[in-house]
Amino acid sequence: MRLEGKVAIVTGAASGIGQATAQLFASEGARVLAVDRPGTALAEAHAGIATIATLEQDVAAEGAAERIVNAALERFGGLDILMNNAGVSQRVPLESLPVEEWDRTFAVNLRAMFLLCRQAIPALRARGGGRIINVASVMAERTDYGLGAYCASKTGVAGLTRTLALELGRDNITANWIEPGAIYTGMTKRTFDDPEIRAVWEKKSPLKRLGQPIDIARGALFLASDDAAFVTGHGLVIDGGLLLRT
Repeated sequence: MRLEGKVAIVTGAASGIGQATAQLFASEGARVLAVDRPGTALAEAHAGIATIATLEQDVAAEGAAERIVNAALERFGGLDILMNNAGVSQRVPLESLPVEEWDRTFAVNLRAMFLLCRQAIPALRARGGGRIINVASVMAERTDYGLGAYCASKTGVAGLTRTLALELGRDNITANWIEPGAIYTGMTKRTFDDPEIRAVWEKKSPLKRLGQPIDIARGALFLASDDAAFVTGHGLVIDGGLLLRT
């Protein structure tokens, strides 16, 4: 019960990494506000788990940060952990990428993250400290065809989180980011369900498999727990060794 008595917010929690993390946090004693867009079957994803409350909210919508943090405070009386996991991706060459797609990627992957962090800081400080965990990607360090907006936004996540770590250390608030590798989630399912593509990415990993959402959730649990009390400003790569060969 490493998170006994803690309150957490997890965004992008209807499936994949967010769902796995919210449920792992709950199993370790946390009360969790799970957040995702309307129409994502969020409530069904966490049905029957008494310590998980759900909130249907697009993180990029106007006023979303205030509604999310206020919902956690009203339901659970405080906030100890913020995990910004919600994200979007598309694969379009930059010369063909509509400005609207660029803006939407940054609105969800970076701007919404900044606003949620900013909104959560007073609540974390009021508890005597806390944890901010932001989900980036190994593409914060690498790139691939058609991923210009995604890579740029995830690189921004790293820069944002480093600065949060520097500025909030005096308040006993740690800030770290996670860099998942090739993980089988709702976002990547269509790609990795192609046997040929899946085989390529499995071969790239020394562990010879794709990552699963629980692999990332376990890393998030470490960063959220007292085990990581002296870890801040760090990018935790969870990629099965993918970056060794790319």
